Amino acid sequence: MKRFLRQINVYELIRPIGQLLAFSVGSAAVMSTIVVALALVLDRTAVGAHLMDKLNVTVFTYTLINLPQVVIDGLTIGFVYAAIALGYTMVYGVLQFINFAHSEIFAVGAFIGVEFLIFLQSAGALTGASLFMAYAYLILAIILGMLAAGGLAVAVERIAYRPLRGASRLVPLISAIGVSFLLQDVIRLVEGLTSGQFNRIMPTFGNFDERIIFGKMVLGASKLTLGISIKSIIVIVAAVLMLVGLNYLVNATRVGKAIRAVAQDMSTASLMGIHVNRIISLTFLVGGLLGGAAGVLYALKFTRIDPFIGFFPGLKAFTAAVLGGIGNMTGALLGGIILGMLETFAGSYMGIFTMGAAGSEYKDIFAFSILILVLIFRPQGLMGQNVGQKA
Repeated sequence: MKRFLRQINVYELIRPIGQLLAFSVGSAAVMSTIVVALALVLDRTAVGAHLMDKLNVTVFTYTLINLPQVVIDGLTIGFVYAAIALGYTMVYGVLQFINFAHSEIFAVGAFIGVEFLIFLQSAGALTGASLFMAYAYLILAIILGMLAAGGLAVAVERIAYRPLRGASRLVPLISAIGVSFLLQDVIRLVEGLTSGQFNRIMPTFGNFDERIIFGKMVLGASKLTLGISIKSIIVIVAAVLMLVGLNYLVNATRVGKAIRAVAQDMSTASLMGIHVNRIISLTFLVGGLLGGAAGVLYALKFTRIDPFIGFFPGLKAFTAAVLGGIGNMTGALLGGIILGMLETFAGSYMGIFTMGAAGSEYKDIFAFSILILVLIFRPQGLMGQNVGQKA
């Protein structure tokens, strides 16, 4: 036991947590400074007069009071994007290939987890379940989602990608897009034949919808409640654990060393006795496991899922991966947090800053504008390394 404990690389366990804190605080500080500065400017314009007439508060006060809640919500959605982006970045780091089917692998994980919980609900197991059992059921749903998504990812690699490994990059990319559409329709077909429903709703159980209240603040004639839901905390904690686990696997284990060797040079890795096909399958398995867990967490956070659920979150997670530097695990995390922050800040303040002319429905403009700008000015992303290099 002592020998086992001595072999644990504590630095690789702590380092990603430090990076998480730094990225979260840094992103929140930068975004907060920008919106507060905008609020100060707009207070002297028609926007300030409009808000004063409507809510009896200045733009600056409104921005400041809402800021803590917006930061919490931004971090939560940012961690969801980061968890999905890890799957993209793992596969790209090893094969230099964008697995667009990862968004549907994420969706399959979500459906498996939600269907399991719906089954428990129909069997009466969720009604009156103790807090311990509620968490046990949720963990079991996440594990099932991970196993299904991981197995599917390995099967997709074996059937649709491995035979094309020697082809030009465009060929497996087209194959990935085809697999993505295929899986969407398979999910829809299976749901149509089994449940007959297009949308599936995450059952309500346990204390996941409860909120931890930090306080109330007066906003004009009303009061704003500041708090965070239990399920948001679960999403953040699970995403942190996934990143720490993945970072440790890649940077501090023999398997991780083999993954990095294959990512750098497949031929040389093969000559050194590494089973390249097995390592690539393992990479897809890890990416699928992460995607499946992210799918169930997404369903827990947003409640409703449908067969196309993977499209937009997957596209935004891909944007996050590109923003941070696709192929770089830390970059995926940074990109996810920045994108989540940006999207939440835009959704929360755009309506006020434009006097209702452009509301939260336009928040996606920022996500995809970032994708375009990064591809133009820094195609290697903010951190620009890959899995093959030890982070």
